[in-house]
Amino acid sequence: MASRALPSAIAAAALLVAACGEEKVSVYKVPKERDPVLAQAGAGQQAPGSPMAGAAVPTAAGSALVWEAPAAWKPKEASAVRKGSYSVPAGGLESDLSVTAFPGDVGGELANVNRWRGQVGLSPLRPEELEPSVSRMEANGLNFTVVELSPAADPAGSSILGAIVPYGGSTWFFKLMGPGAAVRAATPAFMDFLHTVRAP
Repeated sequence: MASRALPSAIAAAALLVAACGEEKVSVYKVPKERDPVLAQAGAGQQAPGSPMAGAAVPTAAGSALVWEAPAAWKPKEASAVRKGSYSVPAGGLESDLSVTAFPGDVGGELANVNRWRGQVGLSPLRPEELEPSVSRMEANGLNFTVVELSPAADPAGSSILGAIVPYGGSTWFFKLMGPGAAVRAATPAFMDFLHTVRAP
């Protein structure tokens, strides 16, 4: 009985080896999926070591807003993220103005305001606290949400005066950041500057 089973087992093994020999192994390289939240990094400035640091940030495409900067503002070289960049002298000090734009709403108005708040050491707002914390204006057919952020505990620390402007399916950010005294001194010029921002 065992002698008859042996040839059958050998034949089955041979068929199995032959079948395995016909298989082809293919190797594919699949790019790692990017977290869409990381791709929407808000204002283009992230702390080193944060999850968004070094992440590729898509900037807004299509028609761009235009503006007229005051003659006293010193243009700085733009970057892959910045659409405009200026050194703003005021009160014997200097602050930095960045103009950035990203597709969509970049997480929404509250998230963007809270991102700026974090940059000057302020705690995030709750949804019901947003409206009393911003001011709104319209100029040249555009809607501006204006944000003034200065830590009460450290008036000399970094402050932000910024504006968030939805336009053409993207969100534009005009952010003046620097020592509190410099930002306060530059506030009138910054508000005049916002009134020059317009669609091309």
